[in-house]
Amino acid sequence: MTEKILLLTLPGGEVRIKLYNETPRHRDNMLKLVEEGFYDGTLFHRVIRDFMVQGGDPDSRTAQKGDSLGRGDVGYTIPAEFSPRLFHKKGALCAARQGDEVNPEKASSGCQFYIVTGKKYNRSQLRQMEEQMTLQRAQIFFQQLAKERYEDIKRLRQERNRNGMYALQEELAAQAEEMAREKDPFRFSEEQIEAYTSEGGAPFLDGSYTVFGEVISGMDVIEELEKVKTDRNDRPAEDVPMRITVAEE
Repeated sequence: MTEKILLLTLPGGEVRIKLYNETPRHRDNMLKLVEEGFYDGTLFHRVIRDFMVQGGDPDSRTAQKGDSLGRGDVGYTIPAEFSPRLFHKKGALCAARQGDEVNPEKASSGCQFYIVTGKKYNRSQLRQMEEQMTLQRAQIFFQQLAKERYEDIKRLRQERNRNGMYALQEELAAQAEEMAREKDPFRFSEEQIEAYTSEGGAPFLDGSYTVFGEVISGMDVIEELEKVKTDRNDRPAEDVPMRITVAEE
């Protein structure tokens, strides 16, 4: 299937975005919304320099100056579609979502998206990030192990055995870290390293947010957008409305 191209029109110019076929649910949902004119007149409501620009909140269409945005949605989410080949390089189109504490499955917003601007990283910084992300995965293993030892934890709490609780916590933490390092260590591919060191991006989001497209022309328009003055909520001081259409093939 030929990859679909979107035309994002902003006050500063036009941006062409390719949708990946590897993420069909996100692709099809985006095309549906675009064809319905859902995004027309909505705003880029969150802009953070050296990171990303975010839009797609339906509430932004009628928002007043100073209104806090980012909570609007379409009433559904999209299951995550992760692929090691699709990552947060500069120009990546990605799905916004609620945080892990309420959304452990990392399901995507049905409408909000962001485009990565990011910054460049050196190899040493990326290696340090790999270590941090491996330890984050260890937290997941820790929670799993804690569930398995629920009865022991319950008993120690009832006994008010602080030393026993501390010893068990240390035991589980060590097991979790070992599991993360042996079973599921985080590693950037050479393709990712090349992209992040030469062009830049937001590597710390890889594996946590779905990437489903990329800018193929007009990145300069996005770079100008990320320079606008913003308020304390990262909303541009002057509204930045958008229009999105499917480009003619």
